[in-house]
Amino acid sequence: MDIYNIVSFFGIFIFTGLAWLISEDRKSINWKVVKWGLALQLIFALIIFVFPAGTTIFLFLNKLITVMLDSANEGAEFLFGPLALSPGQKGSYGFILAFQAFPSIIFFSACLSLLYYFNIMQKVIKVFAFLFTRLMKVSGAESFVAASNIFVGVESALTVKPYLKKFTRSEFCTILTAGMATVSSNVLAIYVFALNKQFPNIGAHLISASLLSAPAALIMSKILVPETENPVTADKSIDPCFKKEKSIIAVIIKASQTGLKMIAGISALLIAVLGLVSLVDSTLFFLGTKFNTLSGFSGSWSLKGLAGYIFFPFALITGIPVSEAYQVAKLIGGRLIVTEVAAYQDLAVMIDNGMLSTRSIVVTTYALCGFAHLASLAVFTGGISSLVPERINTISSAGVKSLLAATLACLMTACIAGTFFGKTSLLFNI
Repeated sequence: MDIYNIVSFFGIFIFTGLAWLISEDRKSINWKVVKWGLALQLIFALIIFVFPAGTTIFLFLNKLITVMLDSANEGAEFLFGPLALSPGQKGSYGFILAFQAFPSIIFFSACLSLLYYFNIMQKVIKVFAFLFTRLMKVSGAESFVAASNIFVGVESALTVKPYLKKFTRSEFCTILTAGMATVSSNVLAIYVFALNKQFPNIGAHLISASLLSAPAALIMSKILVPETENPVTADKSIDPCFKKEKSIIAVIIKASQTGLKMIAGISALLIAVLGLVSLVDSTLFFLGTKFNTLSGFSGSWSLKGLAGYIFFPFALITGIPVSEAYQVAKLIGGRLIVTEVAAYQDLAVMIDNGMLSTRSIVVTTYALCGFAHLASLAVFTGGISSLVPERINTISSAGVKSLLAATLACLMTACIAGTFFGKTSLLFNI
């Protein structure tokens, strides 16, 4: 253990304290959520990073994801030919996100839906939901959504649809936070594809990041928006509302169509967001150049550059070395603006250029592993509001707080990874 491990460890409590400072109602905070949430994170981290059996399991999962990506590429190469060939393969045109990474979403959606069809995923989710309900004393419905978000995205709200009409504001904040603090398994494939060559064990770390972020999301949401009402499913374990397809073929067809819709949504989002960011950056560059000339200031005038200054102290708190903190801060702040897909691609470029140490790469991977950005806030609030339009005012009022809670949850997860970072674990080999 070195000084940066210690910094990361104390960072866990600094981010918790920051959440307490901006809490809506400090007197109503359920400290059992905080205590058991931190305990579960540390236990999960010990299993993942320290215990040989846990490390072996996650290395196996990493290999499994790699095999699944290779399988997904078979279908993509059949459809798109050389456009789908990864960089380095004979005849490849280089990395093309749409033809090489996006097709994996369809394949992973089908695989995940098959796990639901055979009732495997429901059983796994119920285990985590039971732990959250019994230990952290949060309602059964929000526990189930938080557990579901380890594996799926906004669609997790459908599993508790019958209860949404009577959700409290704190419960809505929790399910929004859980959705934005984690990543769904089908989208996770994009990040693995983008970083697999630079970081061979990236799959294992992304799975562990999503797992660790679930209790972190509960902690941060319940500190920022404490429960002051009486949830209908308090202290109760619930059965999910899940519609099972009649055949495996129907499952594959529906999952493929869902994956295709997700690709269209992500593509449209990236085109719109990155285009708008470029427009704003051009304006900032023009105004910033004038300001630099008059003032002698030599700062970076772009949204990412400004985000780097804002998130610089947060990067330091996670245990990033001072010399690399600004670069990492630009990634973390940039994720808030341009989505995690673009942020992970920028991380891959930084790794290729040798700009970051192994420690910074690992910690940043965890900090970025979540849908905590402005576009997702619209997606999640809009998606859940469509299920219960009569509660739209309550949902929207919890939206900004949930984005803040999700960002803090991702940073807390990064601190957990930074605390346990050490070259003795095989997971940290790059």
